[in-house]
Amino acid sequence: MISFLISLAALILGYFIYGRLVERIFHADNRPTPAVVHPDGVDYVPLPTWRIFTIQFLNIAGTGPIFGAIMGMLFGPAAYLWIVLGCIFAGAVHDYLTGMLSLRHDGAGLPSIIGHYLGKPAMRVMLVFSMILLLMVGAVFVYSPAEIMGGMTGGKMWWVAAIFAYYVVATLLPIDKVIGKVYPLFAIALLFMAVALLVGLLIKQPAMPELWDMGNMEQITSKLSVEGHDMGFTNFLRNNPLFPCLFITIACGAISGFHATQSPLMARCMRSERLGRPIFYGAMITEGLVALIWASISSYFFYCDGWKEVVSPEVLNDYLAHADKQSFIDYFNAPRVVKYVCTGWLGIFGGILAILGVVAAPITTGDTAFRSARLIIADFLKLEQRTIKNRLVISIPMFAGAFALLWWQMANPSGFKVLWQYFGWSNQTLSVFSLWAVTVYLVRKRKFFWVTLLPAIFMTTICSVFLLVSPDALHLNPAITPWASAAVAILATAAFAVWYRHERASTHEL
Repeated sequence: MISFLISLAALILGYFIYGRLVERIFHADNRPTPAVVHPDGVDYVPLPTWRIFTIQFLNIAGTGPIFGAIMGMLFGPAAYLWIVLGCIFAGAVHDYLTGMLSLRHDGAGLPSIIGHYLGKPAMRVMLVFSMILLLMVGAVFVYSPAEIMGGMTGGKMWWVAAIFAYYVVATLLPIDKVIGKVYPLFAIALLFMAVALLVGLLIKQPAMPELWDMGNMEQITSKLSVEGHDMGFTNFLRNNPLFPCLFITIACGAISGFHATQSPLMARCMRSERLGRPIFYGAMITEGLVALIWASISSYFFYCDGWKEVVSPEVLNDYLAHADKQSFIDYFNAPRVVKYVCTGWLGIFGGILAILGVVAAPITTGDTAFRSARLIIADFLKLEQRTIKNRLVISIPMFAGAFALLWWQMANPSGFKVLWQYFGWSNQTLSVFSLWAVTVYLVRKRKFFWVTLLPAIFMTTICSVFLLVSPDALHLNPAITPWASAAVAILATAAFAVWYRHERASTHEL
């Protein structure tokens, strides 16, 4: 567990060292915040710092750092590096600076911020792009918990209706009435589950693959089988090149553009700019810690026969009955890993936490996605949101669109998989726009812009190359990856250099 423990320490140190550096670059001060200047009792509502932190954490987390980390560890211990480096130098920087820019722009949503720094055409693109993403989030996070709960009681369609009804209420009511009261409880439970599992890892001390084993993953996985059946690692790694697929698979635990749509919600509730680092940067680091724990648990589950401790003979027999059609890693997908590990390690109480992790967490991500969508549209239309009538004018068409997307997803056998794939790529692409907008801000304010320029170039490369080599996109020969990556990085750097030279020349003339 050396790599895991070093990674834990690195994330914590990253908050105190690099987080402080980014805070000084931005230079947070004591100017009045939007919640203090014009509270409206609906969205601009001053809240206690601890409550804002828990809401922000659950907004950006959901099942992202759990499911993404489990699937990301199929690439091996390289996932540790991406979670740690991505979280400290990209994700937390992205979340902090987009949140602080929203504060400086009166709680503005992401499209407005991008329009201010990247221009009106970019704003229009981002308005459509972010709306599609947010509606996809809502549809994806209705289906998965409804399917799980429908298998237990009530039927799937009943739970779809119930979750949608909750979404309507949470989207329309003031933020302190439902979200402000319920979210902290769910966030604390999610954190408690992660800490309890961390203790379990420290007690077991499994000999998991370390960072220096990254080049030997094929050798390690070739020895793994279940009663002669291939576990599916070789085929997975062959069809999904580590670069760039790992960086799309693990999003919320490293960097996620979805977070930039959520930060304005909390920017409208903060009492001071100086709370930005613990709320925005700190919540992302906390999410990284959760992702790191689940990555290690899945490493133990897959590579160290950890599944044998938590899977009953009945479940194993069921897998063997389907082994000819479904590999081990496909059968034991992320929700099942969560369920079996939590119940196996933590007993009945763990089962309750598992249900919370795979049901309540996505629901609480979906409701804030719809709330963010309402506020983004309201900002674009300049329609005040004090009155329930104006909120309904925006929400009714929005929920109709989300329901249509959900209906399509349920009517198609591969609908959920297709929707999730597009969600993953669009999520990371959204972070590209956010990072470039923040970079422009830092340049114009004559601040140290390298902290966002390098992540912006890197994520631009990832999202572009993923479209070329992903098995779900063009699926070109992965051998082109190095050349395509170099070409995209050079083009992005050259485009920035041209813009930077023009920007400096314009400033000099002024």
